[in-house]
Amino acid sequence: MAPNTPTIRQRRLGLELRRLREAVGMSAPAAAGALGTDRTNISNIEAGRYGISEERLRRLASIYECNDEALIGTLAAMTGGRKPGWWDEYRGKVPLGHLDISEIEHNAVHLRTVQTSHLPGLFHTEDHARAIFDLVVPKLPRLEVELRIAHRLARQCVLTGDKPVPYLGIIHEAALRMQFGGRDVARAQLHHLLDENERDNVTLLVIPFANGGFPTVGDAVLYAAADNPHLDTVHMDSPAGPLFFDSPTQLENFRQRLDLAERAALTPKNSADFICAIAKEM
Repeated sequence: MAPNTPTIRQRRLGLELRRLREAVGMSAPAAAGALGTDRTNISNIEAGRYGISEERLRRLASIYECNDEALIGTLAAMTGGRKPGWWDEYRGKVPLGHLDISEIEHNAVHLRTVQTSHLPGLFHTEDHARAIFDLVVPKLPRLEVELRIAHRLARQCVLTGDKPVPYLGIIHEAALRMQFGGRDVARAQLHHLLDENERDNVTLLVIPFANGGFPTVGDAVLYAAADNPHLDTVHMDSPAGPLFFDSPTQLENFRQRLDLAERAALTPKNSADFICAIAKEM
């Protein structure tokens, strides 16, 4: 049985099973009858509150007439007992949405982001992160600020572990010029960004003001690609907390917008030179 508050991965598995059921026009009671279980079990599985075995998942896929073996295999890999992640150390200490972001990043095979007023969180220095969290309204208690900083810095392991995830970051000039924490902190942050850009799995691109406009994506958008494109996830920051998008139509829309933003950016070499020039101005 899943914990009372299911993780985003558990919720996504349940959501995909509901989509398969609805695609063949089957009701939850009918699915429960075909599987030999109670209707409430189907509802709880689809809500991510209950886990499901691989054998039962494959039976449901057959009941729902799903012949996409690649999708079934990916969903099957999401079943069984939940393996704790490093982010579970912060459960109950930072907002649930922050843990969801960590889990999405951990399970991604490729990460792509567009940032228009903030630098990507995976590259924040401790001082820069502290300056960001100090501006949260209403003001956070000092302990919560420090916990959020520790969690944000820990997230960076996705870029440096045994299997570092490929990362493409598209950053608008406006984000590069924001001086959170003052000039010294901002300058050190840009130098850190340049250092991280040297990693083989990291590519950072800049969109200068002079390059004109591009289709609005959002202030901070992260596209996390999964083993199966059907299971990709988009995360968007908002004042009310993280927002997540995963319907096929939404995913395709974000892919197109990210592609256009990438085309509006400078080359990797010119982007690095651009960041270096801004750092020298500070």
